[in-house]
Amino acid sequence: MSKAIQAIRGMNDCLPSETHIWQMVESVLRRVASNYGFAEIRMPIVESTALFKRSIGEVTDIVEKEMYTFDDRNGDSLTLRPEGTASCVRAGNQHGLLYNQEQRLWYMGPMFRHERPQKGRYRQFHQFGIEAFGIATPDIDAEIIMLCARLWRELGLSDVVTLELNTLGSNAERADYREALVAYLTIHQAQLDEDSQRRMHTNPLRVLDSKNPDVQALLEQAPKLIDYLGDESKQHFEMLCQQLQHVGIAYVVNDRLVRGLDYYNRTVFEWVTSSLGAQGTICAGGRYDGLVEQLGGKATPAFGFALGIERLVLLLTSLDKANDLRGPVDVYVAMLGEQASLVANQLAEQWRDAVPSIRLQCHCGGGNFKKQMKRADKSGAKFAIIFGEDEVAQQQVTLKNLRVQEQQLTLPFTDVAAFLQQLI
Repeated sequence: MSKAIQAIRGMNDCLPSETHIWQMVESVLRRVASNYGFAEIRMPIVESTALFKRSIGEVTDIVEKEMYTFDDRNGDSLTLRPEGTASCVRAGNQHGLLYNQEQRLWYMGPMFRHERPQKGRYRQFHQFGIEAFGIATPDIDAEIIMLCARLWRELGLSDVVTLELNTLGSNAERADYREALVAYLTIHQAQLDEDSQRRMHTNPLRVLDSKNPDVQALLEQAPKLIDYLGDESKQHFEMLCQQLQHVGIAYVVNDRLVRGLDYYNRTVFEWVTSSLGAQGTICAGGRYDGLVEQLGGKATPAFGFALGIERLVLLLTSLDKANDLRGPVDVYVAMLGEQASLVANQLAEQWRDAVPSIRLQCHCGGGNFKKQMKRADKSGAKFAIIFGEDEVAQQQVTLKNLRVQEQQLTLPFTDVAAFLQQLI
């Protein structure tokens, strides 16, 4: 016997028992994005490697360690996209969508990073992203954060997530702060762990979000980014905070929140939860006003975020918030006898026409009543519609609730469509 082939480590199957949760989450994401005036854009999974080196930064962990990069047959270096923002900017530049225009875009799909697989972190993972271009004022920062807050309300997660905010200032202010931070870290280099010593010379702001408590204690005396901000950057952040307060969105200012990508400036934010252990960030983003120009376009302000769909699904299931979702089947049709089978399938087609949103599965493969009821229960359906010789003769069906103990109903064929409509 040949050895069974397994899925690649960190690239997971999504099974039928889970897909209905994914579909619900994706439906909410699409609907809320549309409600705020965002339009979908779809980008390819494979891009030029140079795109991510120029946008993310060559000395980031993603580019140095995590990208799936290969040479195609003509020698070009290609990469499976590790994130969506760079691809979205590339598409906007290429198709003339960005210069002197406002664009509100969303996307959803798989991303790829060669990380150590663990709970909530996979090598193929799925992200939903929002990107707004052409608006420099903090009202778009606030509106997109409001959009996030609405997503949590729609998904029933508002009580388990916290918004953390910070500002990185302009690129020039960030550069000045970086210089001061490196000078401080150099003096205390011996007290840094190996990872922080490496980042000190490549991406020093990432030292600020080190998980090492000794490094965090050392940073208490480090220079503060806020001391390097100019009036314009401070005012931008203050106006954002005022707008969030005005609409009742609570937040925590975290002056060590920096994000892992080089292109961020001014506002950065994360939505975090304590319900997923170490993988507590479920949504993150911020402002990236220099990226469009960095990738060959005209200078364009931009703001966006991405959230991990796997982590949302994991959070919903861990909190038992997905138990009441509709399963893959609403109604299971059981039938006993050749004539019952003919009539049942004919009526099932009529009911699908009358109630297009109903998910109705007809039994196939024969078998006795007990076997069919086991199949009906396993399908996840709420009701079984039963056809036998007596039902066909009397032109009625028997309805059995598969989830609640209650008396069976009988309905004429002509009344079943109305009953099914009430189930949706």
